[in-house]
Amino acid sequence: MTGNGLMVRNRQRSRRINTRDLRRIILHLLEVELAFENFDVAVHLVGERVMTQANSAYLKHEGCTDVITFDHNSPGQNPGLQGDLMVCVPEAVRQAKQFRATWQKEIMRYIVHGTLHLCGYDDHKASDRRTMKGMENRILGRLARKFDLNRLSAPRKTTSRSR
Repeated sequence: MTGNGLMVRNRQRSRRINTRDLRRIILHLLEVELAFENFDVAVHLVGERVMTQANSAYLKHEGCTDVITFDHNSPGQNPGLQGDLMVCVPEAVRQAKQFRATWQKEIMRYIVHGTLHLCGYDDHKASDRRTMKGMENRILGRLARKFDLNRLSAPRKTTSRSR
């Protein structure tokens, strides 16, 4: 793997998302916060139906989930990250209400969480979950101080009529 590749693909319609700003924040996460020089990462923003199907097909779990990480790194490869993240936007909206956060911040939380999985962190055991959650909170806090996460909301398109 040489160089950096990041793709952000919006495949959902529940919220308008400023993918340009989202891409800028994810690049900062990868290059500055996590100090990766080599990565090939794709972030797919999806709806509930797509996420439920992926959760069933790949993880054999029922229902929707917030983020699924597909790690494409192979042992012995050059150091770096290679993988895909599927982020469920409607789930972020639901959980943001539950945790009294913004859906934009919740989406970034899922992206940070999924990226930490790509870095090799696991959250199956309680002690690992605490470690990962602490890192997630610290990184998300730094991102929220550096970027206005509310700008991830793309403005509604307006149409003007000529008279």
